[in-house]
Amino acid sequence: MKHLNALNTIQGLSAKNMKLLMEFFGNSQSIWQADQAALMSAGIKEPLAQKIVETRPLIDVEKEWEKLEKENIVVVALDDPHYPALLKQIPDNPYLLYMKGDLKCLNYPLIAIVGSRKLTEYGKRATTGFARDLANSGICVVSGLAFGIDAAAHLGALSANGRTIAVLGNSLDRESIYPRSNFQLSEDIIKSGGLLISEFPVKTNPEIWTFPARNRIMAGMSLGTLVVEAAEKSGTLITANLALDYNREVFAVPGPIFSPQSTGTHLIIKAGAKLTTCAKDILTELRLESVVATAQECAILELTKDERTVHKILSHESLHIDIIAKLTKLETSSISSILAMMEIKGAIKNVGGQNYIRL
Repeated sequence: MKHLNALNTIQGLSAKNMKLLMEFFGNSQSIWQADQAALMSAGIKEPLAQKIVETRPLIDVEKEWEKLEKENIVVVALDDPHYPALLKQIPDNPYLLYMKGDLKCLNYPLIAIVGSRKLTEYGKRATTGFARDLANSGICVVSGLAFGIDAAAHLGALSANGRTIAVLGNSLDRESIYPRSNFQLSEDIIKSGGLLISEFPVKTNPEIWTFPARNRIMAGMSLGTLVVEAAEKSGTLITANLALDYNREVFAVPGPIFSPQSTGTHLIIKAGAKLTTCAKDILTELRLESVVATAQECAILELTKDERTVHKILSHESLHIDIIAKLTKLETSSISSILAMMEIKGAIKNVGGQNYIRL
């Protein structure tokens, strides 16, 4: 694996070429030691074969590996059982993936949420709500850590104490996380049991071409992609089109007809994306109701009798503590401790001013 990582630092050595080499040589150390003629016999064109031979002496294999260990980054190859199952199916999948966080996230059903960096208040509310509801239903939310809809998707999942995966267009070392303003969000994702994923070795800064490359991973690894807001020429539509190319479901949230941020979503709805107004639409279409039932049963089992009473009367519309006490007929002296314990369990959230919502 060390030699695979070292080879991956050579610019121009694509995933397709990496597959050719591994199929021909059988292991990465043999690739590292092969001369130009042998590389060309594997199907590598002469200019690239020459570049590999010339570049290898300049790369310190152990030092490159130490960079990953220092950052707690794990490398997963295409034949590794941790490699996302759906991503293996797409024709242009990366040969190597770099991961940081809890790999168990990959065992959950994955739904990508994408949209504009210039989100509106409507888009923010919709994204947060969808992400929260999907996370509550046992879904792991996938997005790209970018400004706008991406960040709202991650935050929505985290607000439900759910799992979320950020796929990046740069390497996973702390210095390369982009955008820098979302660095703390990336840390929160990891601390909350989430995962960061990239195909780029340390140290790779974001470029114009790395984001479309990142988008194919999000679309390829997910069961479906939800588009919340997208302008007519938004890069978000690239992800939606990739999802369609990979035979994945595409969902879209309709927006105000006068908003330019809704033009793209309305276009893909006209083109066949499924108009979506709630998380249940997605779960039903993908036949994930059993996942929801299991997640809800597990959550309910953790609640006491009084906590279940409170949980039943709460919804996504906030209620003040006094109204909760009145509706549940629980003792006012005990309602505060009940609500506090439920928030610790991740069943509800205090949205300010002693107003609570169900998660």
